[in-house]
Amino acid sequence: MADQVIKTGTTPALKHIFDIIQDIFDFIVLICQMTLEVFKAGVEKVVGKTPKDVSGEIVLITGSGHGIGRELTMQYVSQYSTVICVDINEKNNKETLKKAKALNRGVVHSYICDVTDREAVLNLATHIKRDIGPVSVLINNAGIMPTKPLEKQTPDDIRRTFEINVFAHFWTLEAFLPHMKEQNRGHIIALSSMCGVVGIPNLVPYCASKFAVRGLMEALYNEMHLGPYKNLIKFTVIYPYAVDTGLCESVHSRFPSMLAMLDAKYVAEKIIEAHRCELTNVALPPCMLHLNNWTRLLPHTAALHLFDYMNCGIESKS
Repeated sequence: MADQVIKTGTTPALKHIFDIIQDIFDFIVLICQMTLEVFKAGVEKVVGKTPKDVSGEIVLITGSGHGIGRELTMQYVSQYSTVICVDINEKNNKETLKKAKALNRGVVHSYICDVTDREAVLNLATHIKRDIGPVSVLINNAGIMPTKPLEKQTPDDIRRTFEINVFAHFWTLEAFLPHMKEQNRGHIIALSSMCGVVGIPNLVPYCASKFAVRGLMEALYNEMHLGPYKNLIKFTVIYPYAVDTGLCESVHSRFPSMLAMLDAKYVAEKIIEAHRCELTNVALPPCMLHLNNWTRLLPHTAALHLFDYMNCGIESKS
C-alpha cells in the first residue's frame, strides 16, 4: 500500500520534471538551429550562393506575351531551358515566340490560354505533359493593375483583378504541381509586388491581390515543409517596385533616382538569379523589404510620417 502511494504521488511529479527538462532541451536545440541558419545566411550573403544550372528545365511562364514575361522567356531560352509561353493574347505570344526562336538556343513553345479558366488550364497541363513533358518550373507572372480610387473600381475591375492575379495561381498550381511531385523536384515562382507588402492608394484591389499571393505562397511553402516534398519543391516570391511594362503610369516619388521604375529586363534577370540561387523572397530594389520590416516595428502613426516623407505612389488614371 505504501509503495502504491509513493508511486501515485511521485510519478506525476517526476513526469512534470522530465517534461520541463525536455522543453528546455528542445528550446536549446531550437536556438542552436536558428543561430546556425542565421550564420549560414550571413555567409551566403557575403560569399554568395553558387547558381544552379537551369538548362534542360521545362519552364512555364504565364503572361509571356509582353513585359517581364517576354524578358523571362528570352533569358531562359538563352540558358538553354525549354520554355512554354502561355498568354491569352495570341499576337503578342507569337511575337515572343519569334524573338525567342531567333536566339537559336533553348526550345520554346507557345500556347494560348486564359489562365482564369480552370478547365482550360487543366487541359493545357494535359497537352503539355503529353507533347513536351512534365513542367519543372512554374512562373506565375500574369497580372493586371487597374489604377483608380476604390470607389471608381467597378465590380468587374475587382473581380478581374482577383481572377488573374490570384485565382489563376490556384489553377496553375492544381495543374502543374502534380508534375513536380511526380519528379520529386520543382520550383514555383510567383510575382507579388511591393504592393503585396505595403498598401498603396489608387491600388486597393491590386494590393489586396498581391497580399493574397504572398499569403498563398507562404502557406503552401509551409504545407510542403510538413510533407514528403520538403526541400524538394522550391518556392520564390518576387516583390518588385514599379516595373516599366505599361501597367505602371504616373509613378511618383520624392527620390525618383533611388525609386525609379524598374526595367523589365533587369527584373527578369533578378528572377532567374533568384531561381538559380533558390532564394525564397526577393525585393527589387533589395532594400525595400528591409525598410518595410523596420517600419513595421514602429507605431503606425510614425510609419505614416515616413510614408508621407517618401511620397511614393501611383496617380489615378481616371
